[in-house]
Amino acid sequence: MAAAPGGARRPPLLLLLSILTFTCDACKRVTLHVPSQLDAKKFVGRVNLKQCFTSANLIHSSDPDFQILEDGSIYTTNAILLSSEKRNFTILLSNTENQEEKKMLVLLEQQTEIPKKRHSKEKILRRAKRRWAPIPCSMQENSLGPFPLFLQQIQSDTAQNYTIYYSIRGPGVDRDPKNLFYVERDTGNLYCTRPVDREEYESFELIAFAVTPDGYTPELPLPLVIRIEDENDNYPIFTEKIYTFTVLENCRIGSTVGQVCATDRDEPDTMHTRLRYSIMEQLPASPTLFSMHPATGVITTSSSQLDRELVDKYQLKIKVQDMDGQYFGLQTTSICVIHVEDVNDNLPTFTRTSYVTSVEENTIDVDVLRVTVEDKDLVNTANWRANYTILKGNENGNFKIVTDPKTNEGILCVVKPLNYEEKQQVDLQIGVVNEAPYSKEVTSRSAMSTVTVTVNVENQDEGPECSPAVQTVRIKENAPVKTRSSGYKAFDPETRSSSGIRYKKLSDPKGWVSVDENSGSITILRSLDREAEVVSNGLYNVTILASDKDGRSCTGTLGIILEDVNDNGPFIPTTTVIICKAVRSSAEIVAVDPDEPTHGPPFDFSLETVSDSDMQRMWRLTTLNDTAARLFYENDLSFGSYRVPVRVTDRLGESLVTPLNVVLCDCVTENGCVHPVAPRMGSGGVALGKWAILAILLGIALLFCILFTLICGVSGAAKQPKVFPDDLAQQNLIVSNTEAPGDDKVYSTNGFTSHTVGGSAQGICGTLGSGVKNRGQETIEIVKGGHQTLGLCRGAGQQLPHVEVDSCKYSYSEWHNFTQTRLGEKVQLCNQDDSHQHARDYVLPYSYEGGGSAAGSVGCCSERQEEDGLEFLDHLEPKFSTLADACLKR
Repeated sequence: MAAAPGGARRPPLLLLLSILTFTCDACKRVTLHVPSQLDAKKFVGRVNLKQCFTSANLIHSSDPDFQILEDGSIYTTNAILLSSEKRNFTILLSNTENQEEKKMLVLLEQQTEIPKKRHSKEKILRRAKRRWAPIPCSMQENSLGPFPLFLQQIQSDTAQNYTIYYSIRGPGVDRDPKNLFYVERDTGNLYCTRPVDREEYESFELIAFAVTPDGYTPELPLPLVIRIEDENDNYPIFTEKIYTFTVLENCRIGSTVGQVCATDRDEPDTMHTRLRYSIMEQLPASPTLFSMHPATGVITTSSSQLDRELVDKYQLKIKVQDMDGQYFGLQTTSICVIHVEDVNDNLPTFTRTSYVTSVEENTIDVDVLRVTVEDKDLVNTANWRANYTILKGNENGNFKIVTDPKTNEGILCVVKPLNYEEKQQVDLQIGVVNEAPYSKEVTSRSAMSTVTVTVNVENQDEGPECSPAVQTVRIKENAPVKTRSSGYKAFDPETRSSSGIRYKKLSDPKGWVSVDENSGSITILRSLDREAEVVSNGLYNVTILASDKDGRSCTGTLGIILEDVNDNGPFIPTTTVIICKAVRSSAEIVAVDPDEPTHGPPFDFSLETVSDSDMQRMWRLTTLNDTAARLFYENDLSFGSYRVPVRVTDRLGESLVTPLNVVLCDCVTENGCVHPVAPRMGSGGVALGKWAILAILLGIALLFCILFTLICGVSGAAKQPKVFPDDLAQQNLIVSNTEAPGDDKVYSTNGFTSHTVGGSAQGICGTLGSGVKNRGQETIEIVKGGHQTLGLCRGAGQQLPHVEVDSCKYSYSEWHNFTQTRLGEKVQLCNQDDSHQHARDYVLPYSYEGGGSAAGSVGCCSERQEEDGLEFLDHLEPKFSTLADACLKR
C-alpha cells in the first residue's frame, strides 16, 4: 500500500500502512500515515479488500470525507486538517450473493518519518508538467491480425521519475468478453487478442491505472475508450421475402403501387448502409409497366396499359445494394407480386340480338324466357353482375325481369294475366347494365346493350266473363211487386255472346228480387224502400253468379238504383227541448227528411192547435232557415214541462206532426235542469233547483252557528266576571269614527263602560251610570274614582241632566282637558326636534338603533304609574304566580 505525497513546504510525506494480522480478524484494521493537511480529491492510500472478500457488490465509507474505489484506493472528497488526535473511519463491504457483510477499520495517523528519496521524487513531480488523459484509440472490426494486435501505448509523465506499472480493467479485460485486451505492465502497450465484430460490440470503455512498485498511485484512473471501426461485412436484407401489392387496372401513370424496405446492420450514416433499390426483372416482361425509386423503394406505374382482362398478376424481381449502389457493394434480391384489381371497364352484352317466346293467356307467376349476357369483368363482383330492365312494351305491367345470381341470366316472367282477345302478341325491349357504374366515358348508343323479345299470347278456352263486374239498373222505390227489369249480363269472351249462360243469385240482403236463370233479368218480390238501412246512397247490391255449360263461372254485382219517391214527411228528431229561462226565452228546433233533397226542404213549421186553443197564446214559432225554426214561450210561463205539437211540411206538401216535450227550467245550462216527471199543457208550479236548496241549507246552518255563539258568550260571562284595572284607558282602542247618530250601543273604550238605556254595569270603583239614548243621540259616561259625576252629551238642542253617581268618576270635559294639552305637546315634539327639524321617529328611519325620540312616550298622557292597576295579579291561581312575579315590578 502507498501513501500520497505532501506539499513542498512541508517535509516529504510518507504513508505507511500497517496491517495487523490475526487468525480470525485479518481484514478489520488498517493504519495509514498521512500528512496533517489533505486537499480535496487527494489520494490517501490503498487497502487490500480481497482479504475480506474476493468480490464485493457494495462498498461504503462511514466518513463522507473519504471515497473508496473498487480496487481499494482511498481518496478524499473534501479538504481535511488532522489534529494531534488520530482519525478513523469504517469501510463496509457487502456481498449480496452470499448475503455477507464485513467491516474494515481504517486509522489515520500523522506522518512522523519522511524518507529523503521520496522527498526528492516529490519535488520532481511537483516541478514536472503532468500528462495523463484519454488517448483516442480504435481498431478495425474483423481484423486479420497478426494477434496479439498492437493498438496503442498508454503512458504517464510520472514515469520519468518513477517506475510505473500499468494495468487496465473493464469490458474485454475482466468482464465479458474477457481477455480480449491486455496491457504490458512495464511499457503500457495495449494489445487485442482476437478479431472483434462491430455489430456485437461497437466500443469498449476501459479504465487504465498507473502505480509505482510500492503501490503508490501518482495518477487518477484513466478512462480509455476503444472504438471498433465498421467494415462492410453485412448484406442489406429486405424486411419481407415476398411483397404483395394491388393496383387498379387502367390507372394513371405515376400511381403508387407500394413500397419495399431493407435494413443493414453496418454502421448507420455511412456508405456501408447507404442503400439503393432497383427492379431487375418483370414477368411478363412486355410491356414495362413499373418503376422503382432508388432511394425510397416506392414502386409506381410507368404506363396506363394495365388491363386485368389481359394480365391480372405481375411479378417483379427487385434488388437492394449498399455502398450507394456501386458495383462493389453488397446486394440482396427479393420478389414482389402485383395483383391488378378489376374495374368495370367492360359492359355486359347479350349473346343474341332477339328472342321469341309464347305464354298462355290468364296465367301469372310463370317464367317465360331466360336471356344471357357476356361480361369480361371479374366474375361475382359488382362489375360483373347484371341488372336487367324492360325498356318498352310493358306499359300494362304484365311482365317483370330479374337476375339469376348464380348464372347472371335475366329471367322474364308474367306477373299480370294476358288476354288473348285483347292482344295476341307483345313486343318487349330489354336492356342490361352492371351493378357498378361504368368506369369509362360512354355515348348514349354504347352505354347499354339491348335485345328484343317477342311474346306470343296463346288462346285458352275460358269460361264466361263478367264484364263489367258491376252493372246497374234503375227502379222506383214504390214500384209494385212482380215488376220485371233487366238484370245482369255475362258473355263468352271468344264469341262475345251471352247465349248458353246460366245465372244464379248469390246474395240478396232483403230478399227483394228474384233472378231469371236464363236471361239474368230480375223480378221485384217485395216493396222496395230507399230509406232502408241496407241501402247506401240509394244503391242496393245483389251478387250474381254466371256459369256456362262446362261449369266455368264468373261473379258479378247488380246494383239496383232506387229512385226516390216523396213517401216520408219531415220530422224533428230531438223531441225534448229545454229552455233555461234565466238565460234565454226560446229554443232552436231542426227537422230532417229521409227523402232526397228534391222532396225535402225548405220546410214549413207550424203549431198544431187542434186539441188546445191556448197553444197560440202560450207559444210562437219563427223560421230560421230551410230546415230550422225557433220556438218562443209567451206570457211568462211558469217552470215546468209542456207538450207542444209541431207540424213540419216539405216543399211538396208532405207533412208530419212531431210532439215536442218543452221544459221551462230555472237553470243556466241545460245540464243543470231537473226534468219534471210528466209534461203538462197548463201553467206549472215552482220547482226548486239544487242551488236554491243548497242556499237554504247554508242559511239554516248559519243561524244555528249564531245562536250557539250567543249562548256560549252569555254562559261564559256569567261564570267568570272580569275585573279590569284602573289604567285600562291606556291600553284599549277608542272608537272615533262615529259621525252620525248611532244605534242602541255604548262602546267600552279606555276604561269606560257602555250599555243600553236603562241598563247598569259594575265598574272598577263602583256602580257606573247608564248611557241614555234620546232621539238618536248616544250618551257615554266617563268614570274616574273620587267623584260622582255623570256627563251627558248634548243632542238635538237639548240639555241632558247631570246625575251624580259615584265618587270615582270623571266627566268627559275633565278627561278632555286633561289629555288634550299633553297630547298636543307630544305631537309637537314628534314633529320637530330642538333645531326645528323632523324628529327621528317622525321620519321613521327603521335602521336607526341609537338614542330615543325627543317626544318620549305618549303613555305619559295618562300619568299613571306602571304598577297601578296590577293588583289583580295578587288574586291569580297558584300556577300563574311565577308569571305574575316576572311581570310585576316590585
